[in-house]
Amino acid sequence: MKKFYAALLTACTSLGILSAQAPEEEKGYIKEMCGCYEVEFKYAETFSDATDYQLHDPYSSKGLEWIFVDEEDSTHLVLQHLLIVAGGERVIKHWRQDWFYENLVMLQYQKNLEWKKTEISAKEAKGTWTQKVYQVDDSPRYEGYATWIDVDGKLYWESQVAAPLPRREFTKRDDYNVMLRNNKHKITKTGHVHELDNAKVIRTAEGDSILVWEKGMNSYFKVEDSRCEAAQIWWEANKTYWRDVRMVWDNILSEQDYINLEYMVDDQKLWQRLFDLGDEMMAKKKYRSEKAQKEVRAIIESYLSANPTPWVSAENESEKAY
Repeated sequence: MKKFYAALLTACTSLGILSAQAPEEEKGYIKEMCGCYEVEFKYAETFSDATDYQLHDPYSSKGLEWIFVDEEDSTHLVLQHLLIVAGGERVIKHWRQDWFYENLVMLQYQKNLEWKKTEISAKEAKGTWTQKVYQVDDSPRYEGYATWIDVDGKLYWESQVAAPLPRREFTKRDDYNVMLRNNKHKITKTGHVHELDNAKVIRTAEGDSILVWEKGMNSYFKVEDSRCEAAQIWWEANKTYWRDVRMVWDNILSEQDYINLEYMVDDQKLWQRLFDLGDEMMAKKKYRSEKAQKEVRAIIESYLSANPTPWVSAENESEKAY
């Protein structure tokens, strides 16, 4: 276990994090997002400048989610989300958010499952928290930085970032290829709210054009922790594997200035391969961390490409759109 945290600390240092001690009060703000929650997701397209664009139907869903700190040091917290479905009969590893104090290196989304490292100055980073968001398979999603604001009884963190299409539209839409997200995380008396003002963007070599605007509201209502007991039990049984996956990704991201992911390899998505491997590894009588990390890395590397994933708008279907 000591080796695990030492390796993570090395990876964090190589990613460019100042050594300042993060304010405990602000770490407390982030920890306020932990607990067992009834979650409601709502999204609605609002308006478009394109006269021939027809707004899509609003989207909504509900769920039960367990959010907890899986790792913490003086400048860094890892918050893992687990989704509980089928009346508590099934637990699904959900997304992850890492928070870094005064972080200097960002992995910025470009388009078409392509990310590039950029640097921010120590002056820009001073007093800020970077939120790094990861997919269910711990692959990168988006990163943004800002200061926590605590004024006039309002407590929030807000940042605008480019991101891939959301999961609810990734396989259904090919008329835009970047989601420009304005993320606002607000701590409330009943839990917290993730409020979004999104722009669905068509990004080309000539620049960006906005297809349509969207409003999002993800509301987290805190309930008794006992309702998320199934998730707590599941993580205890599976955490060793998923920490190994996280470590492999941390190493890869520390080594690379450019990341591009293939959406499908041999008719399988990356998350499917890693989830299946996890089931296989955890079913063995003795779990071998070194073997797991080796196989995880081989799978991830099979999805890494030197060339951007092809994408074209719905107006041009000469290439496969993702």
